[in-house]
Amino acid sequence: MKTRILGKSGIEVSEIGFGLWAAGGDMWGPTDDKAILDAIDYALDHGVNFFDTADVYGWGHSEELLGKAMKGRRDRFVVATKIGWWGFDGEAGRSAYTTVEKLIEGVESNLRRLQTDYIDVIQSHINFRDPTMEIFLEGFQRLQRDGKVRAYGVSTSDFEYLKAFNHDGNCATLQIDYSILNRTPEAEIFPYCLENNIGVIVRGALAMGILTGKFTPETRFPENDWRKRWHENEDEYQIFLNDLQIVEKLRPLAEAKGITLAQLALQFVLAHPAVSTVIPGIKNVRQVEANIHAGELPPLDEETLKAIDAIVPPGGGRKIWPA
Repeated sequence: MKTRILGKSGIEVSEIGFGLWAAGGDMWGPTDDKAILDAIDYALDHGVNFFDTADVYGWGHSEELLGKAMKGRRDRFVVATKIGWWGFDGEAGRSAYTTVEKLIEGVESNLRRLQTDYIDVIQSHINFRDPTMEIFLEGFQRLQRDGKVRAYGVSTSDFEYLKAFNHDGNCATLQIDYSILNRTPEAEIFPYCLENNIGVIVRGALAMGILTGKFTPETRFPENDWRKRWHENEDEYQIFLNDLQIVEKLRPLAEAKGITLAQLALQFVLAHPAVSTVIPGIKNVRQVEANIHAGELPPLDEETLKAIDAIVPPGGGRKIWPA
């Protein structure tokens, strides 16, 4: 597994990471804890060292699973987690962390669930500039001085918020939605990250499964899968259909290279120089195997990248997920 440096943090991370949102078990359809733990074992044994979770994924369950997996081998894991949405007041437009002390208490809860005494990368999960931004910054910096956090960053697609969060130049990471279907970060955000040595953690590289090529207009999702709304809202269903049409234009490119659509999508993301690691969501060993193979493939050639540009222009597409 090839590795890259995660921005100014200096932390070495695997190009292919492990996204643990689905491990929470409450938003992406049925999951099995043993299958998740087996997948973590397999990933670790095949060079994956970067694991990303959040307090709100399964209301702590995702972090607890990762903590269980790390027991006795913490040194082999680079752990990124997030804080902010738990207790968020939508009407007031602010998180529950209204003081630095409350923010630090919240991160202490992350640490307890993860069964560790430090977090490699802590991230603000609030995706826009709310009144608590300075509280997060001060809290993260205090935790960093105390050795409980190695680096900190933000999860957002809002360029102005990213710049505000990095106003002192100390923000080490950005987690952002980026894929062939959503190339909007290329216009302003990625150049800014390169200029400011901010390591980019990419989620959404498979566009919530759309870029795997396994969905059809008739695909239905279970009750505990938030993607079922694609069929409940006429506008979202039309967007889903448009995305499927783009996937069919991409399919011949993958076939010509003898790879899957998912591997094409992951390789596309890794082709951008701003990207440090990509964290596809994983539920089982089979998915880990496929993702790892994408990391072992040679980089996409210029001809393939230009063909993708002709389908979705640089900087184009749509924002798939806001946070």
